[in-house]
Amino acid sequence: MLLSRLAEVSREVAATAARSRKTALLAELFREAEADDVPIVIPYLAGRLPQGRLGVGWKVLSRPVPPAAGPSLTVREVDARLTGLGAVSGPGSQAERTRIVGELMGAATEDEQRFLRGLLLGEVRQGALDAVAAEGLAEATGADPAAVRRAVMLAGSLQTVARALLAEGPEALACFRLTVGRPVLPMLAQTASSVGEAVEKLHPCAVEEKLDGIRVQVHREGSTVRIHTRTLDDITDRLPEVTRAALGLACERFVLDGEVISFDAYGRPRSFQETAGRVGSRTDVSKAAREVPVTPVFFDTLLIGDQDLLDLPFSERHALLADLVPAPMRVRRTVASGPQHVPEAERFLAGALARGHEGVVVKALDAPYSAGRRGASWLKVKPVHTLDLVVLAAEWGHGRRTGRLSNLHLGARTADGGYAMLGKTFKGMTDVMLAWQTEKLRELAIRDDGWTVTVRPELVVEIAYDGLQRSSRYPAGVTLRFARVVRYREDKRPEDADTVEALLAAHPEVTP
Repeated sequence: MLLSRLAEVSREVAATAARSRKTALLAELFREAEADDVPIVIPYLAGRLPQGRLGVGWKVLSRPVPPAAGPSLTVREVDARLTGLGAVSGPGSQAERTRIVGELMGAATEDEQRFLRGLLLGEVRQGALDAVAAEGLAEATGADPAAVRRAVMLAGSLQTVARALLAEGPEALACFRLTVGRPVLPMLAQTASSVGEAVEKLHPCAVEEKLDGIRVQVHREGSTVRIHTRTLDDITDRLPEVTRAALGLACERFVLDGEVISFDAYGRPRSFQETAGRVGSRTDVSKAAREVPVTPVFFDTLLIGDQDLLDLPFSERHALLADLVPAPMRVRRTVASGPQHVPEAERFLAGALARGHEGVVVKALDAPYSAGRRGASWLKVKPVHTLDLVVLAAEWGHGRRTGRLSNLHLGARTADGGYAMLGKTFKGMTDVMLAWQTEKLRELAIRDDGWTVTVRPELVVEIAYDGLQRSSRYPAGVTLRFARVVRYREDKRPEDADTVEALLAAHPEVTP
């Protein structure tokens, strides 16, 4: 498949908000694709590089390269060149990356260059999500959409299912089963504004602590244990204490869903960053385990023995979990059978927050395990922090946001009268807001390098965020987690914005 065709569909998908139209566009693309194109086409549509980050920034990509007169690049050729780019290291690597990128851009048309820049910079955000791609794949092959979604869930990869479907047809779906040792995509939660709202929607339901840890799926087959993250990475070798815990359970074949979390000497959860750092540590695992031990906390079970439990209601899955896993390794919970139990659920949330956890997850007791989906039968509730920050700069958007300033650089006031950048966000913006802020920020612009517009620090924006974490990337030593725009505060002056000192005081658990 030519890259030009993929770029064309990406642009068309970005230009429509209708899910049915997106599905039709992707179905048409999949009919044209060969099976070996799919592992590249799907992540490219979603704005992901199979190779991960390649160390190419705007400095390299901003250098003008005359475009090719006509399309010739195939998606597989581009993937091969990017794989070579990712392998570059050592002395002279920057020059070599620049050379490879220059050659690639020189072989690309103007539209292809635009698509490649967005892909390499992580700015392809046109809404071609995996769920829509799965529907398009079903339409292209004549398969049952529900069967495709289940196969993706069990395979843990849309690309794997797509390759099989395009090569063998709908009958290939039968080979995708829940298998010990092969991780599945985890079930995810939507957001509710309050415990009361969640209980009203889902009762009878369980209200469980929401831990600020790392999601894990633990598979055991006899004496073999494998541990996978929510992105299906195998991290078994990094967590020997979780392996020991799994081997200590009185069953030799299971798949459990939960989190690993680290507690301090007082039994309170350490910061997410500490837990994430421990889980991410690949060297001297024994030392890391001594310094930051982690504990598995399970909240669901997908398989026990030879029984696939995915279609059972949550109440039955949890009963089986409780029979297998001792209470100290199960998430703390309470049950709300109806709206009359909202006060009890609210007290449970308050207790979870007091114990240092993020909030709660409310789960319908009659719901099956919808792996890989952010279903409405799990609702997370956690307090939302807000800050009034100053816009320091904004980046030009791509896809549906082409021609509009999108990604905001956010700053808090510092003691010396300046501003310290705390991070970026492009989330929470409506089309009306994008149009307004583009016009406003252009009025405040002091520099435009074609990618980022630096502005006078005069515009105050209210930002919601989920927490704070340490970061050496930013001058204050911290950055916001999951920042998104709430509204602009034209009623506030820059000197009314929040300070770095106040922010750190509100998060004593995070010390730069």
